Amino acid sequence: MMSTVETLLFGHEELPFLMEIAVRTLLMFIMLLFFLRILGKRGVKQLSVFELVVIIGFGSAAGDPMIYKEIGIINAFMALFIIVLCYKAFTYFVYKFKAVENLVEGKAVYIIKKGQFAIDDFKKETLSADEFFMELRLQGVYHLGQVELAILEVSGELSVYFFADDKVKYGLPVVPHLLEQCVTQRQPGTFYSCLFCGFTQKAPEHAPHKCPKCGTSEWVPSSRRKRQP
Repeated sequence: MMSTVETLLFGHEELPFLMEIAVRTLLMFIMLLFFLRILGKRGVKQLSVFELVVIIGFGSAAGDPMIYKEIGIINAFMALFIIVLCYKAFTYFVYKFKAVENLVEGKAVYIIKKGQFAIDDFKKETLSADEFFMELRLQGVYHLGQVELAILEVSGELSVYFFADDKVKYGLPVVPHLLEQCVTQRQPGTFYSCLFCGFTQKAPEHAPHKCPKCGTSEWVPSSRRKRQP
């Protein structure tokens, strides 16, 4: 029969169970890191992967002993201790090895280059087109022709670098009512932007329906509006 003190410290488990807790916590830490990395930058926006893993791990390890009598305080301490060790170890390897940092935290990604989507990089991210257009609008973007570069940072934040007013060119509008003006046939002499990749050109005579850059056939009338002061 376990004493009251033993029950308080260890719950209803024996001392060897502490080693199992250490293994379970290590595995769960790695699993959390893996799945949060899969979620992409939007899933961990404004928090680093490490911070989010630690918060989740701490909450689980510290919360269970508060409501379950069979989970002892020592067990929770062991779980928290392993989380801290994991955090310290991963932080060390991230600091020492660039490859580990890129694997865990990811890299900053160019989403727009010179007024067009960088399609190959954009497809790797979990951002939907609607979410991305919303982020651009929050940055004061009216159309892609205003944007020289847009970079999705490792934190999930979007950095936007604008063309000077005298270098603004025709581009794909990101305002909802203009995006709805989608056509499949273009009028020669009018500027149109591809809805998928942002490729923009003045439609030539006998203009082909498909975009020469990405092969889609949905176009939106382009805008050349300058940024508002």
